[in-house]
Amino acid sequence: MEQLLNKVDNHIWSGRTDHLENRTSFRYHQVVEVIAMEDLSPSSRTCAIIGFESEEGVRRNKGQLGAAKAPNALRSELAKLPWKFSVNERLVDVGNIQCVGTGLETAQQQLGDTIANVLEKKMTPIILGGGHETAYGHYLGVRKWIGEEASLGVINIDAHFDLRSYDEQPSSGTMFKQILEHDNMSSYFVVGIQRYGNTQELFDTADRLGVKYEYEENMHIGNMNKLTSDLEQFINQHDYVFLTLCTDVLNAAFAPGVSAPSPFGLDPSVVRSIIRTVTAHKKTLSFDISEVNPILDENNRTVKLGAYLTNEAITTFLGGEIHDASS
Repeated sequence: MEQLLNKVDNHIWSGRTDHLENRTSFRYHQVVEVIAMEDLSPSSRTCAIIGFESEEGVRRNKGQLGAAKAPNALRSELAKLPWKFSVNERLVDVGNIQCVGTGLETAQQQLGDTIANVLEKKMTPIILGGGHETAYGHYLGVRKWIGEEASLGVINIDAHFDLRSYDEQPSSGTMFKQILEHDNMSSYFVVGIQRYGNTQELFDTADRLGVKYEYEENMHIGNMNKLTSDLEQFINQHDYVFLTLCTDVLNAAFAPGVSAPSPFGLDPSVVRSIIRTVTAHKKTLSFDISEVNPILDENNRTVKLGAYLTNEAITTFLGGEIHDASS
């Protein structure tokens, strides 16, 4: 399938420049390589940013629109952050896949093909959504690359199960039901579930499908040892894992710019800890952030927080902060 990747304008990757040559002073915008997929050569210790400009799934799920503008907004905030790595670690940006009209399924397949190609080139995909329908395209790419026989663990940081019926059409609320009902080599662990953010039918569906979940009310800094142990146990049961973050899991005081704000959502430090735990594991292949909505945001708070959380994933995938720029 032809991959319709729109190249990102270089001006999106801009920010303060403290020094033109001293790498210890560099920021993201000074190291990112905006490059076409066909020009990518295999490269380990490289994170590849892929944007998914889609909110068709949110529209179908009767949510508030605006998430399609998130990929470039997140890039603009990432651009300003310090880059803590040597010349051996790279960041590339292969562009945006745009959902044209109502063609969600086509866009998800294009995202999946792009992710599979990035994995084939030994790079780590970092996907900037888009509505949470991003996660299904993410899944398609990972499954394509690992093959049908490998076991896949899907870890979702989310206030909602996203296990709604897709009998009429898929949406941003159906992805994980689609996966579980068509792929018996995949299993699902969702952390951050709101007890009163999901109907009893959704809890019943989760139990029927064997979903592992943790309530938001149990997820606080004092309980992180148990949560970390549960996550590691889940990861160890699978051949491969991918991580998806729906930003509506965050407390609305920190993340007002989402389609479905959560008054009792998670503290950002808890989400940061989960991202670090999961992306530090060698079985974890990729990360996506979804449901950031710049149109609904207040003073760019959600976009900035989303960029910081994405930075946590990139930093951990690349092996932590490396301060020796000469290595």
